[in-house]
Amino acid sequence: MDAHRIELVRASFPKVAAIAPQAARLFYGRLFDLDPSVERLFDPARMTSQGAKLMTALGFVVAHLDRPERLLPVARDLAVRHLSYGVRREHYIPVGEALLWTLEKGLGDGFTPELRAAWAEAYVTLAAAMTDAAYVEMAA
Repeated sequence: MDAHRIELVRASFPKVAAIAPQAARLFYGRLFDLDPSVERLFDPARMTSQGAKLMTALGFVVAHLDRPERLLPVARDLAVRHLSYGVRREHYIPVGEALLWTLEKGLGDGFTPELRAAWAEAYVTLAAAMTDAAYVEMAA
């Protein structure tokens, strides 16, 4: 990602972080609508803490977009752990869709086409690194 797109993502994140519990609920609600099979991967009693973990992970990603040497190893480790929960490669597609939808709802008119493209690029880059790592590990 170029510096301008990184800055766009970083400037928008505090607005999402300010509504973190609502954003997490929106995200998971949309994710489960897009792919109901994913819901079985989550413990309904732990969705509040899962939402907090989601927002913490997003914060880490945003903070380290300009430092892939720090971001990518953490993302790869997370992806490998997700294998044990039953996450499959195809789950990354609705996750990205749910993320962009949540950002659109949370940021409203501030979620411009340029900002959408920046977030989409960040997600696609991260998801590619995660799936590459997870499925290399799975093959080994």
